[in-house]
Amino acid sequence: MAARVAITGLGALSALGQDVPSHLAGLRAGTVGIGVPKHSDVSQLKSKIVGEVRDFQPEAHFDPRQLGLMDRATQFAVVAAREAVKQAGEPFAGVAPHKVGAIFAAAIGYVTMEEGYQKIYLGKAPRPHPFTVPRAMPNASPAHITIDLGIHGPAFAIASACSSAAHAIGTAFHMVRSGMLDAAVAGGSEAPLTNGMMRSWEALRVLSADACRPFSRDRSGLVLGEGAGALVLENLDRAKARGATILGELVGFGMSSDGMDMTAPDMESCARAMSFALEDGGIAPEAVDYVNAHGTATPLNDKTETAALRHVFGNRLAMLPVSSSKSMYGHTMCASGALDMVATTLALSEGFLPPTMGFNEPDPECDIDCVANASREAPIGVAISSSFAFGGLNAVLAARRYEG
Repeated sequence: MAARVAITGLGALSALGQDVPSHLAGLRAGTVGIGVPKHSDVSQLKSKIVGEVRDFQPEAHFDPRQLGLMDRATQFAVVAAREAVKQAGEPFAGVAPHKVGAIFAAAIGYVTMEEGYQKIYLGKAPRPHPFTVPRAMPNASPAHITIDLGIHGPAFAIASACSSAAHAIGTAFHMVRSGMLDAAVAGGSEAPLTNGMMRSWEALRVLSADACRPFSRDRSGLVLGEGAGALVLENLDRAKARGATILGELVGFGMSSDGMDMTAPDMESCARAMSFALEDGGIAPEAVDYVNAHGTATPLNDKTETAALRHVFGNRLAMLPVSSSKSMYGHTMCASGALDMVATTLALSEGFLPPTMGFNEPDPECDIDCVANASREAPIGVAISSSFAFGGLNAVLAARRYEG
């Protein structure tokens, strides 16, 4: 019999703040953390707004030797994982070493790579930083998490662009549910706010120059963000036995691939991922109380996601709250599925609907209740969180409030 899986810890850093209490406060208040960055040069960009983790002090979290080996994205990942494990209250104590895992999104060390290229090509240095490879490698986040937290079981990184963190959490969920693991920390991080990456995203012509307005008729594109999110997942019976506070129960995970286009999403494939998550969790569509949408604020994504939601939920969609927390902290790429799942778990455990900020006018092609511009108190029993990535790689997580 498959085990039930509890969420017992959360960790988060984003433009809303550097811990989960800051995120909870920001989500409730509808705080928009997006703005002109302090630490990134946007002088040559048309889009000068980002979701920056402001005033992050690496030295407050790591000693100099550690920092020499860590990209900014890895620093975020470890800090978020530490917070999640601390909140869970010694979730790995007494667990066999091989039964604890760390599954995270694969985050390239963009800051490290940019610094290296500048040193070589602009500074004419003979070589970059000696630890460029371990700092920039995509598996750096789970590797450092295992070292920091003393984890000895399965640990690896998953690469599926903006679905990476959702795939990581879903994979960890299945590993705990199957009995392969008793507990795991899973999530994702990203630090893409370098000049080179921001120019690259601007070249795609998908960035907004003024605001992130998901589902609003006047939406003009996504806003890049940085940060990290982490969840501690563990066998529910074990969590209850040790007296852990259970924040929610992860019950389903659905995946699909469009097999069609590198940048344009496919409605039917997105809908399949949602339906598979519900089926995996034994959840009827009419039982869902809230959807944390991918909601990037690009014209094509939002209308395609709305069509997918209508395909899954039918006429009930008009009564189903759907919001995009990216409107507050930006699109954090590989971290987005984790930060969105943190928001979803907080919504379940605290009984409120996070808002979609920046909403100005209804779009007939996005005819949903997007919880416009203010959060709402509401009891939520079941929620899903969707992630749809470039390349047509989709991942959806389903969770329910824990009733004891």
